[in-house]
Amino acid sequence: MPLLPWERWFLIHALELLPDGTPRFRTVLLLVARQNGKSTTLQVLALFVMYVLGVDLVIGTAQDLDTAEEVWQGAVDMAEGVPDLAAEIAKVNRTNGKHSLDLESGSRWKVKAASRRAGRGLTGDLTLLDEVREHQRWDTWAAITKTTMAKPRAQTYAASNAGDRNSVVLTYLRKMAHTALGDPDGFAGDTGVADNSRGDESMGIFEWSATPGCDIWDRRGWAQANPSLGHTITERAISSAAATDPEDVFRTEVLCQWVDFLAASPDELNVMTWLGCEHPDAAPVGPVVFGVDVSPWQASASITACGVDADGMPVLELVDKRPRADWLPDRLAELAGSHQVTAIGVDPLGPIGSMLTDLERAGLDITILDGKDTTRALTSLSAAVASRQVLHRGQPELAAAVSGSRRRKAGDAQRWSRSDSTTDISPLVAATVAFWLHTVAADVAYDVLESAY
Repeated sequence: MPLLPWERWFLIHALELLPDGTPRFRTVLLLVARQNGKSTTLQVLALFVMYVLGVDLVIGTAQDLDTAEEVWQGAVDMAEGVPDLAAEIAKVNRTNGKHSLDLESGSRWKVKAASRRAGRGLTGDLTLLDEVREHQRWDTWAAITKTTMAKPRAQTYAASNAGDRNSVVLTYLRKMAHTALGDPDGFAGDTGVADNSRGDESMGIFEWSATPGCDIWDRRGWAQANPSLGHTITERAISSAAATDPEDVFRTEVLCQWVDFLAASPDELNVMTWLGCEHPDAAPVGPVVFGVDVSPWQASASITACGVDADGMPVLELVDKRPRADWLPDRLAELAGSHQVTAIGVDPLGPIGSMLTDLERAGLDITILDGKDTTRALTSLSAAVASRQVLHRGQPELAAAVSGSRRRKAGDAQRWSRSDSTTDISPLVAATVAFWLHTVAADVAYDVLESAY
């Protein structure tokens, strides 16, 4: 089948090889506006590695099983429509939840639902994650991509249009790539080398997006984000969308722009300001305080520490987060016995209020924040993040909590809103409590008798 020029260019360069014959890129990030053919490109890629390269296993997933199966079905239709390819098909399994394509060569393509169990127990040569903007947690990424660890020639492809504040995985991957490229869009912030990359060059980013801040009627911006323009997409179609869509929708879906980041206020705690405080090597030294929180129905619990680094800068670190909450009292007692913990704080109005008796039975001295403290704590952390007066280590669980967090009004102030948040925000609530305890301790850390006041 004839490929569009951009599809051909993308596949040529995404499949570049190193001198030893292994792929130049183990992770490929493809960002392009909607309806430009990214799913078709992934279908052709999967059939190529199965029929031509003869790989053992392709694993496909998307934001939901139906979408992953649609991509798979499109590829099966391609193969069945070509006599030479159809002759090599051994089996097509269309059983719900067990879709697979098996070739006579032994090469297989299995479809997996996006979940923490996706791909576990399998060893993949090519993993496809379509619509990765919808991945609000790291569960699926961790399960799927690690199937390739024992395969030196394996690749992972993550495809999507622009994401938003809930796109935890895509935000992180794009930030790593953009930082390595010198932050061309002003996206990553001046955080130095990106996260865990340490100069690694095994990720390739292929992004078609309009210049940040361009007018929605800028024809050049249309072409930047839509490489299929003039082939399968017309200017009239884009013009119609620009005239009828809300601007944020048009920018995200048609211009492949990250609206949340373009509009993010530099004066508050949001994804952009949070990323700007990331320093993977930061670590508290000396005494620390703990903030503790539990998600609704005690589904999970989080412990976040706050202390200062060698330069005196406050550092937040997620110490522990696990499912359920029954482990929390013993773990806190263990940490308090092995570290110099000066305070352990909780917001009793949250779900952790039901565990106060258990914490006290464990011999823990708990600092209880009142209603005013909790609103002041959020204001204090927001101001520190916006002004980059606090560091964190870039832990995905905290990033996910920031991305999915929402607030609600409490008089003239604000509180975290669990009901409106789109993910488990217990790590962030614990961080807010810990930072407040640290702030209060710093404010009173002087000898009253020596004070001029």
